Amino acid sequence: MTSKSAAAAARATVYGYPRQGHNRELKKAIEGYWKGRVTADALRATAAGLRRNTWQQLADAGVHEVPTGDFSYYDHVLDTSVMVGAIPERHRDAVDADALDGYFAMARGTQDVAPLEMTKWFDTNYHYLVPELGPDTVFTANTVKQVAELTEALALGLTARPVLVGPVTYLLLAKPAPGAPADFEPLTLLDRLLPVYAEVLADLRAAGAEWAQLDEPALVQDRTPAELNAAERAYRDLGALTDRPKLLVASYFDRLGDALPVLAKAPVEGLALDFTEAAAANLEALAAAGGLPGKRLVAGVVNGRNIWINDLQKSLSTLGTLLGLADRVDVAASCSLLHVPLDAAAERDIDPQILRWLAFAKQKTAEIVTLAKGLAQGTDAVTGELSANRADLASRAGSPITNDPAVRARAAAVTDADARRSRPYAERAAAQRARLGLPLLPTTTIGSFPQTAELRVARADLRTGRIDTAGYEERIRTEIQEVVSFQEKTGIDVLVHGEPERNDMVQYFAEQLTGYLATQHGWVQSYGTRYVRPPVLAGDISRPEPMTVRWTTYAQSLTDRPVKGMLTGPVTMLAWSFVRDDQPLGDTARQVALALRDEVNDLETAGTSVIQVDEPALRETLPLRAADRPAYLAWATEAFRLSTSGVRPDTQIHTHMCYAEFGDIVQAIDDLDADVISLEAARSHMQVARELASHGYPREAGPGVYDIHSPRVPSAEEAASLLRTGLKAIPAERLWVNPDCGLKTRGWPETRASLENLVAAARTVRGELPAT
Repeated sequence: MTSKSAAAAARATVYGYPRQGHNRELKKAIEGYWKGRVTADALRATAAGLRRNTWQQLADAGVHEVPTGDFSYYDHVLDTSVMVGAIPERHRDAVDADALDGYFAMARGTQDVAPLEMTKWFDTNYHYLVPELGPDTVFTANTVKQVAELTEALALGLTARPVLVGPVTYLLLAKPAPGAPADFEPLTLLDRLLPVYAEVLADLRAAGAEWAQLDEPALVQDRTPAELNAAERAYRDLGALTDRPKLLVASYFDRLGDALPVLAKAPVEGLALDFTEAAAANLEALAAAGGLPGKRLVAGVVNGRNIWINDLQKSLSTLGTLLGLADRVDVAASCSLLHVPLDAAAERDIDPQILRWLAFAKQKTAEIVTLAKGLAQGTDAVTGELSANRADLASRAGSPITNDPAVRARAAAVTDADARRSRPYAERAAAQRARLGLPLLPTTTIGSFPQTAELRVARADLRTGRIDTAGYEERIRTEIQEVVSFQEKTGIDVLVHGEPERNDMVQYFAEQLTGYLATQHGWVQSYGTRYVRPPVLAGDISRPEPMTVRWTTYAQSLTDRPVKGMLTGPVTMLAWSFVRDDQPLGDTARQVALALRDEVNDLETAGTSVIQVDEPALRETLPLRAADRPAYLAWATEAFRLSTSGVRPDTQIHTHMCYAEFGDIVQAIDDLDADVISLEAARSHMQVARELASHGYPREAGPGVYDIHSPRVPSAEEAASLLRTGLKAIPAERLWVNPDCGLKTRGWPETRASLENLVAAARTVRGELPAT
């Protein structure tokens, strides 16, 4: 096909779409089902209605091929485990008894059975359920979900493309099941898994699929020759099947690198590539591989992970370059639109001019359709859209919000000394022990306590004017009193105020910093039914006044025990926001760090002896390619130190990280120079403690002994067992006892029982320590 005819054939598509509905109907239905207020049939009806509405909206917007199979009650990787029959042995009875309840048991656990481990989806803030596989794993195809959803879309008269997690990525994301050899490699199961994928593809073809998409984002990471050979073998075998739809292999989040020629040569009909995160690298590699003669290329030129409007002219130029490299070029977002909110038009509190800079899923869909039209019919067909886009881009570039000279001058004046503590850790540790007087194995929590319905109602009443500020603040004071009292009675050593005044650990601070914008409806799925509203970091950042000192000081006035000041770190403030894309991330991180430094110093001046600056996103934002990591870690760790290095030696700095793979950033954790770090460890069975020990980590650490992402209450003996495992790696004088993460999403009954068991476990294990 010539370039001209390739352009004429250009179509618009997407890889996936937000699942929750405009009013988070799916979240409400699932949580209602868990509480027994919604029947299984009613939940399924809600889900079917959301899928139908999404597909129809996409088609009405001009999307020519809608995705199916991307919808999920909890997680698409968990759906894949169900599809291939990889059900952990401990969950088989529950799944056999009731497929839906068994599915949720794998995701959330029960009082008697632990859930699957959860971790971050590549470098996003989405969490997936980690498959558990072993040498004895037997795969069996279960295509009920995939076929049913395809059939639903086809019944609407739509062109539909099933989207599946590819077999190589699925195995590379998996971990050895409990009881499997520690060195077991799930990728060795590829030959066992491929026939199951063949059966799935055959069933989809029989149901009417012309194309099927197999997502292989793991191939944008650094892969060994053996892993690349596995990818080559997988798509050689799947491509050789005769009873299958056409295959579109999709990658996103970075450049394909050495995997691109492997996939380009594979006997599949199409590739989908990211031309936002790695446009130049993928374009160069595609040309070097000789293009995709006779194949379809889906070009992800609209950023599926951020909310800024696309530069349409620039994207059309990229698409024009691609025309000569494939038989057909279609237009898409760089990845699933799962990672952005639904509709910017729903925002009423953002200045209309600024709102024109933003593109949520609905607006991105319109951009994709415009680009496909411009590619197929020429730029004259989209003259109006291009003109409006140029004006909006110019408005953003010239806005005062994006350029504050005072902020930029302060950031430019930072020196290396500003990001270093005044004393080495050994001296600080001695000063902190003398000041705090804590026992061995001190107990604490991560920060937040349950956000009760009463708190949410009070916050809503304040917004709508049903109560005044004085009434709201009295409610907050009462909650802090209850939280502090509970912790004292339970015997926790280092307390928190519980954060009742905070809507979200990033949004709360964003609303008090210049340069940020808050949304009202910008919900994005983090995991399961947990949705967050990432703020928009639109311009230069500064702190007009203290943000946390008042409530922390009030909590400290209620107790003689130390109360931690609680802040969110600069990297997480970036990672869990939709961050500006018009300057280097390191420059933005430094601005945020300086604002937080002011807050840390004010907390210390107010008498706070322990200050926690959370960085759960440090690992999450780690570049997918090793070559890109040193530069990132240099500015990320500097930003943390810049936030925390202005305090006295006897002020103890904590940090916290959760639900990520920490083994490859232990040196960066060390470089933070925090006095104490708490990390997720309950689901991963203290793996991080062993990783810290292997590195020779010299400071204090609290690997979690209570998994807060499950409603189950761990027994005191279960927590004690994990604590004993932690002691094998970290000596008692440097080991803390804490949950995995904050308790915001948990209810009070389970929180109360779990923390009482945690304290009992610490006391038991203290009693087992040799006398000093």
